[in-house]
Amino acid sequence: MTDGLRLDLHVHSRHSPDSRLTIEQIVERLPYTGLRGFALTDHNSTRGHAELAALARVHRSYVFLAGVEVSTAEGHLLAYGVTEAPPARRPIEETIEWVRAHGGEPVLAHPFRWTHGVGPQVTAVAQVPAIEVRNGHNSEVANARAELVAARRTLGMTGGSDGHAIPEIGRAFTQFPEEARTTDDLLEALRRGRTLAGGRSLRFPGRVRLGLTTGTKFLTRGLRSL
Repeated sequence: MTDGLRLDLHVHSRHSPDSRLTIEQIVERLPYTGLRGFALTDHNSTRGHAELAALARVHRSYVFLAGVEVSTAEGHLLAYGVTEAPPARRPIEETIEWVRAHGGEPVLAHPFRWTHGVGPQVTAVAQVPAIEVRNGHNSEVANARAELVAARRTLGMTGGSDGHAIPEIGRAFTQFPEEARTTDDLLEALRRGRTLAGGRSLRFPGRVRLGLTTGTKFLTRGLRSL
C-alpha cells in the first residue's frame, strides 16, 4: 500500500462508557503510530466534539474527523461528519437516512462481529458508501468477510483500531488521498469510495483478553449493552 493520508477512523475516548482515554492522550499517541490523525467515534455521543475541535486548532499538522458510533436496532453504524448523535436503537436504514440528512456519511462498523455487527443480510444491502473491513478488534476471518462483501458491492473500504486504550491506537487505519485535509475532503473521499484499509486484525489470545475485559465492563455498566 503506497503512502497517503492515514487516519484511524474508529477511536473511543472517555465519552464512551467503555473507555477512559482523554482526547489529548489520543493526540499525544499519534507520533508513535504513523498516523496523520483520527476520527473520534464515541458510542452514541458527540460530547467530545468541542474538545476535538479545540485540539485541532492547536495541532494543525494533524487531521481530525468528528464522528459517532451509533447503536442501531441491527448493530453498530459509524457516522462521520455529524454534529449530533443519531437517535439510538432505530432501524439501520432509518439511521442511515438520518446521517445523510444531517450532512454526514454512514459506514457499517465491524459488520461480521458476532456482537454488535449488523450481519451478512444487512451488509449485503445497506445503502452505505463504505464498509469497515479492517477493525483492530476483529478476527482475520471477520475482517476478510467484510472485505469480500465490500469488493463484491464495489464499495469503499475503511479501517480503524476500535481503540479504547493507548496501545490499540493505529492498529488499523484508513488511507485517504494525500490531498484530503478538511472534513468535506474526507467525507467526499468516503462518498466516492476513494479510501483503502490497512492494519492488523486481532489474534486469538488477544480476542480472549478482549472478551474478558469487555465482559467486566458489561458487568460494571449494570448489564447495559452499548
